[in-house]
Amino acid sequence: MVKAPASELRRAITAFLDHLAHERHASPHTVSAYRRDLDGLSSFAEERLGEGVKLAAIDRSLLRVYLGKLAESVKPVTIGRKLSSFRALFGFLERRGTLRKNPAALLESPKLSRKLPRLVDAESAAEIVEAPLSAKGRTAERTRDAALLELLYGSGLRVSELVGLDLEHLALDAEELRVLGKGNKERVVPVGSRAREALAAYLSCRTELRPRKGPELPGAVFVSRRGRRLSVRAVQKLVRRYGVLGAGRADLHPHALRHSCATHLLEGGADLRVIQELLGHSSLGTTQRYTHVSMDQLLAVYDKAHPLARAPRPKGR
Repeated sequence: MVKAPASELRRAITAFLDHLAHERHASPHTVSAYRRDLDGLSSFAEERLGEGVKLAAIDRSLLRVYLGKLAESVKPVTIGRKLSSFRALFGFLERRGTLRKNPAALLESPKLSRKLPRLVDAESAAEIVEAPLSAKGRTAERTRDAALLELLYGSGLRVSELVGLDLEHLALDAEELRVLGKGNKERVVPVGSRAREALAAYLSCRTELRPRKGPELPGAVFVSRRGRRLSVRAVQKLVRRYGVLGAGRADLHPHALRHSCATHLLEGGADLRVIQELLGHSSLGTTQRYTHVSMDQLLAVYDKAHPLARAPRPKGR
Protein backbone atom coordinates (compact mmCIF):
# COMPACT_ATOMS: atom_id res chain seq x y z
CA MET A 1 0.00 0.00 0.00
CA VAL A 2 1.43 3.36 -1.06
CA LYS A 3 1.73 5.79 1.81
CA ALA A 4 -0.05 9.10 1.24
CA PRO A 5 2.28 12.12 1.02
CA ALA A 6 2.51 14.30 4.13
CA SER A 7 0.10 17.22 4.25
CA GLU A 8 1.25 20.83 4.06
CA LEU A 9 0.71 21.08 7.81
CA ARG A 10 2.81 17.99 8.56
CA ARG A 11 5.62 19.24 6.33
CA ALA A 12 5.49 22.65 7.98
CA ILE A 13 5.73 21.04 11.43
CA THR A 14 8.75 19.01 10.34
CA ALA A 15 10.48 22.14 9.02
CA PHE A 16 9.75 24.00 12.26
CA LEU A 17 11.10 21.19 14.45
CA ASP A 18 14.26 21.01 12.32
CA HIS A 19 14.64 24.78 12.79
CA LEU A 20 14.35 24.39 16.57
CA ALA A 21 16.87 21.56 16.73
CA HIS A 22 19.52 22.74 14.28
CA GLU A 23 19.26 26.54 14.19
CA ARG A 24 17.90 27.40 17.63
CA HIS A 25 19.80 24.52 19.28
CA ALA A 26 16.79 23.60 21.41
CA SER A 27 17.22 20.57 23.65
CA PRO A 28 15.79 17.19 22.55
CA HIS A 29 13.29 17.48 25.42
CA THR A 30 12.04 20.86 24.11
CA VAL A 31 11.77 19.61 20.53
CA SER A 32 9.88 16.53 21.73
CA ALA A 33 7.41 18.70 23.69
CA TYR A 34 6.72 20.86 20.61
CA ARG A 35 6.29 17.73 18.48
CA ARG A 36 3.64 16.31 20.82
CA ASP A 37 1.67 19.55 20.85
CA LEU A 38 1.82 20.05 17.09
CA ASP A 39 1.13 16.41 16.23
CA GLY A 40 -2.05 16.68 18.30
CA LEU A 41 -3.14 19.73 16.30
CA SER A 42 -2.34 17.98 13.02
CA SER A 43 -4.35 14.89 13.98
CA PHE A 44 -7.34 17.03 14.97
CA ALA A 45 -7.15 19.00 11.69
CA GLU A 46 -7.00 15.78 9.67
CA GLU A 47 -10.08 14.42 11.47
CA ARG A 48 -12.07 17.54 10.57
CA LEU A 49 -10.62 18.44 7.18
CA GLY A 50 -9.21 15.21 5.78
CA GLU A 51 -5.65 14.01 5.43
CA GLY A 52 -4.45 16.57 2.89
CA VAL A 53 -4.64 19.53 5.26
CA LYS A 54 -3.67 22.84 3.67
CA LEU A 55 -2.00 25.48 5.84
CA ALA A 56 -4.56 28.05 4.71
CA ALA A 57 -7.30 25.92 6.28
CA ILE A 58 -5.81 26.34 9.78
CA ASP A 59 -7.57 29.47 10.94
CA ARG A 60 -8.43 31.02 14.29
CA SER A 61 -11.83 29.33 14.35
CA LEU A 62 -10.37 25.83 14.00
CA LEU A 63 -7.78 26.53 16.70
CA ARG A 64 -10.52 27.76 19.06
CA VAL A 65 -12.54 24.58 18.50
CA TYR A 66 -9.49 22.41 19.16
CA LEU A 67 -8.51 24.28 22.33
CA GLY A 68 -12.12 24.14 23.53
CA LYS A 69 -12.15 20.38 23.06
CA LEU A 70 -8.87 20.06 24.95
CA ALA A 71 -10.24 22.18 27.81
CA GLU A 72 -12.70 19.38 28.59
CA SER A 73 -9.89 17.10 29.75
CA VAL A 74 -6.68 19.04 30.41
CA LYS A 75 -5.64 21.83 32.77
CA PRO A 76 -5.38 25.51 31.77
CA VAL A 77 -1.60 25.42 32.09
CA THR A 78 -1.49 22.68 29.42
CA ILE A 79 -3.81 24.69 27.17
CA GLY A 80 -1.49 27.68 27.55
CA ARG A 81 1.55 25.62 26.63
CA LYS A 82 -0.10 24.18 23.53
CA LEU A 83 -1.23 27.62 22.42
CA SER A 84 2.37 28.84 22.79
CA SER A 85 3.48 25.96 20.55
CA PHE A 86 0.91 26.95 17.91
CA ARG A 87 2.01 30.60 18.03
CA ALA A 88 5.64 29.54 17.63
CA LEU A 89 4.89 27.31 14.62
CA PHE A 90 2.74 29.83 12.75
CA GLY A 91 5.03 32.72 13.68
CA PHE A 92 7.91 30.77 12.12
CA LEU A 93 5.87 30.19 8.96
CA GLU A 94 4.86 33.86 8.84
CA ARG A 95 8.49 35.00 9.08
CA ARG A 96 9.41 32.65 6.25
CA GLY A 97 6.62 34.04 4.09
CA THR A 98 4.75 30.72 3.98
CA LEU A 99 1.76 32.29 5.77
CA ARG A 100 0.46 35.85 5.49
CA LYS A 101 -0.53 36.02 9.16
CA ASN A 102 -0.35 33.97 12.33
CA PRO A 103 -3.84 32.51 13.10
CA ALA A 104 -2.88 31.92 16.75
CA ALA A 105 -1.53 35.42 17.40
CA LEU A 106 -4.75 36.95 18.74
CA LEU A 107 -6.01 33.96 20.70
CA GLU A 108 -6.06 34.65 24.44
CA SER A 109 -4.20 32.35 26.80
CA PRO A 110 -6.20 30.91 29.70
CA LYS A 111 -5.82 32.71 33.01
CA LEU A 112 -3.50 30.83 35.34
CA SER A 113 -3.22 31.02 39.09
CA ARG A 114 0.25 32.33 39.91
CA LYS A 115 2.17 29.74 41.89
CA LEU A 116 5.08 30.95 43.96
CA PRO A 117 8.23 28.81 43.79
CA ARG A 118 8.66 26.26 46.56
CA LEU A 119 11.43 27.49 48.82
CA VAL A 120 13.53 26.53 51.81
CA ASP A 121 14.75 29.09 54.30
CA ALA A 122 18.47 29.76 54.70
CA GLU A 123 18.78 27.63 57.84
CA SER A 124 17.07 24.65 56.21
CA ALA A 125 19.17 25.08 53.07
CA ALA A 126 22.33 24.88 55.17
CA GLU A 127 21.09 21.72 56.88
CA ILE A 128 20.29 20.10 53.53
CA VAL A 129 23.69 20.99 52.06
CA GLU A 130 25.49 19.62 55.12
CA ALA A 131 23.40 16.45 55.34
CA PRO A 132 25.69 14.24 53.19
CA LEU A 133 28.62 14.74 55.58
CA SER A 134 26.65 14.53 58.81
CA ALA A 135 26.95 10.73 58.90
CA LYS A 136 30.07 9.13 60.30
CA GLY A 137 32.81 8.40 57.81
CA ARG A 138 33.18 10.26 54.55
CA THR A 139 32.78 8.33 51.34
CA ALA A 140 33.45 9.51 47.81
CA GLU A 141 29.71 9.44 47.09
CA ARG A 142 28.78 11.57 50.09
CA THR A 143 31.61 13.99 49.33
CA ARG A 144 30.28 14.23 45.76
CA ASP A 145 26.74 14.83 47.04
CA ALA A 146 27.90 17.65 49.31
CA ALA A 147 29.64 19.33 46.36
CA LEU A 148 26.66 19.10 44.03
CA LEU A 149 24.28 20.42 46.68
CA GLU A 150 26.63 23.35 47.33
CA LEU A 151 26.55 24.22 43.62
CA LEU A 152 22.79 23.84 43.24
CA TYR A 153 22.14 26.18 46.16
CA GLY A 154 25.29 28.33 46.22
CA SER A 155 25.48 29.09 42.49
CA GLY A 156 21.82 28.62 41.56
CA LEU A 157 22.51 26.09 38.79
CA ARG A 158 19.80 24.28 36.89
CA VAL A 159 20.03 20.53 37.38
CA SER A 160 20.68 20.10 33.64
CA GLU A 161 23.58 22.56 33.90
CA LEU A 162 24.97 20.70 36.90
CA VAL A 163 25.04 17.27 35.25
CA GLY A 164 26.41 18.82 32.05
CA LEU A 165 29.50 20.19 33.81
CA ASP A 166 32.85 18.89 32.56
CA LEU A 167 36.17 19.19 34.35
CA GLU A 168 37.35 21.70 31.76
CA HIS A 169 34.51 24.01 32.79
CA LEU A 170 35.95 24.49 36.28
CA ALA A 171 38.24 27.39 37.11
CA LEU A 172 38.32 27.20 40.90
CA ASP A 173 41.45 29.35 41.17
CA ALA A 174 39.45 32.10 39.46
CA GLU A 175 36.45 31.27 41.69
CA GLU A 176 34.20 30.57 38.73
CA LEU A 177 32.91 27.95 36.32
CA ARG A 178 31.31 27.91 32.87
CA VAL A 179 27.88 26.41 32.32
CA LEU A 180 25.86 25.75 29.20
CA GLY A 181 22.33 26.98 29.83
CA LYS A 182 19.11 26.98 27.84
CA GLY A 183 19.48 27.46 24.11
CA ASN A 184 23.17 26.51 24.35
CA LYS A 185 23.94 29.90 25.92
CA GLU A 186 27.18 29.82 27.86
CA ARG A 187 27.68 31.93 30.96
CA VAL A 188 30.26 32.27 33.72
CA VAL A 189 29.02 31.61 37.25
CA PRO A 190 30.83 32.60 40.48
CA VAL A 191 31.67 29.82 42.94
CA GLY A 192 31.66 30.72 46.63
CA SER A 193 34.27 29.61 49.15
CA ARG A 194 32.15 26.81 50.60
CA ALA A 195 31.37 25.40 47.18
CA ARG A 196 35.05 25.60 46.18
CA GLU A 197 36.07 23.70 49.31
CA ALA A 198 33.38 21.07 48.70
CA LEU A 199 34.43 20.69 45.04
CA ALA A 200 38.12 20.40 45.95
CA ALA A 201 37.32 17.69 48.51
CA TYR A 202 35.25 15.77 45.97
CA LEU A 203 37.77 16.09 43.12
CA SER A 204 40.48 14.68 45.40
CA CYS A 205 38.51 11.43 45.78
CA ARG A 206 36.56 11.41 42.49
CA THR A 207 38.62 8.55 41.03
CA GLU A 208 37.35 6.28 43.82
CA LEU A 209 34.05 6.19 41.93
CA ARG A 210 35.70 4.39 39.04
CA PRO A 211 34.93 0.64 39.07
CA ARG A 212 38.05 -1.52 39.37
CA LYS A 213 37.63 -3.11 35.97
CA GLY A 214 35.74 -0.25 34.42
CA PRO A 215 36.89 2.20 31.74
CA GLU A 216 38.45 5.58 32.43
CA LEU A 217 36.09 8.11 33.99
CA PRO A 218 34.37 10.47 31.52
CA GLY A 219 35.13 14.17 31.50
CA ALA A 220 32.00 14.84 33.57
CA VAL A 221 32.51 16.52 36.95
CA PHE A 222 29.82 14.49 38.69
CA VAL A 223 29.93 10.75 38.12
CA SER A 224 27.99 7.82 39.55
CA ARG A 225 29.47 4.93 41.51
CA ARG A 226 29.54 3.05 38.21
CA GLY A 227 31.83 5.68 36.77
CA ARG A 228 29.27 7.30 34.46
CA ARG A 229 28.02 10.86 34.14
CA LEU A 230 25.38 11.46 36.80
CA SER A 231 21.87 11.79 35.32
CA VAL A 232 19.21 14.42 36.03
CA ARG A 233 16.98 11.76 37.58
CA ALA A 234 19.78 10.61 39.88
CA VAL A 235 20.34 14.17 41.13
CA GLN A 236 16.60 14.60 41.69
CA LYS A 237 16.59 11.47 43.86
CA LEU A 238 19.63 12.66 45.81
CA VAL A 239 18.09 16.07 46.50
CA ARG A 240 14.86 14.43 47.67
CA ARG A 241 16.83 12.13 49.96
CA TYR A 242 18.85 14.92 51.55
CA GLY A 243 15.78 17.11 51.76
CA VAL A 244 14.32 14.50 54.10
CA LEU A 245 17.55 13.95 56.05
CA GLY A 246 18.46 17.60 56.38
CA ALA A 247 15.16 19.44 56.73
CA GLY A 248 12.35 16.88 56.75
CA ARG A 249 11.30 17.95 53.23
CA ALA A 250 10.16 14.93 51.22
CA ASP A 251 9.03 17.17 48.34
CA LEU A 252 12.36 18.90 47.70
CA HIS A 253 13.38 19.32 44.06
CA PRO A 254 16.68 20.70 42.65
CA HIS A 255 14.82 23.73 41.27
CA ALA A 256 13.73 24.63 44.82
CA LEU A 257 17.39 25.12 45.75
CA ARG A 258 17.85 27.37 42.70
CA HIS A 259 14.76 29.40 43.65
CA SER A 260 15.97 29.62 47.23
CA CYS A 261 19.40 30.84 46.12
CA ALA A 262 17.81 33.69 44.14
CA THR A 263 15.39 34.65 46.91
CA HIS A 264 18.08 34.68 49.61
CA LEU A 265 20.34 36.82 47.40
CA LEU A 266 17.50 39.29 46.86
CA GLU A 267 16.75 39.41 50.57
CA GLY A 268 20.46 40.04 51.18
CA GLY A 269 20.38 43.12 48.95
CA ALA A 270 21.57 41.74 45.60
CA ASP A 271 20.47 43.65 42.50
CA LEU A 272 17.90 41.99 40.25
CA ARG A 273 20.18 42.38 37.23
CA VAL A 274 22.96 40.54 39.06
CA ILE A 275 20.58 37.70 39.93
CA GLN A 276 19.38 37.60 36.32
CA GLU A 277 22.97 37.16 35.10
CA LEU A 278 23.70 34.53 37.73
CA LEU A 279 20.66 32.40 36.89
CA GLY A 280 20.92 32.89 33.14
CA HIS A 281 17.41 34.30 32.71
CA SER A 282 16.86 35.77 29.25
CA SER A 283 14.19 38.13 30.61
CA LEU A 284 14.30 40.29 33.72
CA GLY A 285 10.58 39.55 34.10
CA THR A 286 11.44 35.95 34.98
CA THR A 287 13.77 37.14 37.72
CA GLN A 288 11.25 39.66 39.07
CA ARG A 289 8.99 36.93 40.41
CA TYR A 290 11.41 36.66 43.33
CA THR A 291 10.29 40.12 44.41
CA HIS A 292 6.78 38.66 44.74
CA VAL A 293 8.14 35.80 46.83
CA SER A 294 9.99 38.17 49.14
CA MET A 295 6.94 40.45 49.50
CA ASP A 296 4.76 37.43 50.27
CA GLN A 297 7.16 36.43 53.04
CA LEU A 298 7.33 40.02 54.31
CA LEU A 299 3.53 40.23 54.56
CA ALA A 300 3.38 36.88 56.36
CA VAL A 301 5.88 38.15 58.97
CA TYR A 302 4.00 41.45 59.26
CA ASP A 303 0.64 39.77 59.81
CA LYS A 304 2.17 37.54 62.47
CA ALA A 305 4.27 40.09 64.35
CA HIS A 306 3.03 43.66 63.89
CA PRO A 307 0.68 44.91 66.65
CA LEU A 308 -1.54 46.77 64.16
CA ALA A 309 -1.95 43.59 62.13
CA ARG A 310 -2.96 41.63 65.23
CA ALA A 311 -5.18 44.26 66.78
CA PRO A 312 -8.94 43.86 66.30
CA ARG A 313 -10.29 46.31 63.74
CA PRO A 314 -13.01 48.79 64.84
CA LYS A 315 -16.49 47.92 63.66
CA GLY A 316 -17.77 49.83 60.67
CA ARG A 317 -14.35 50.20 59.08
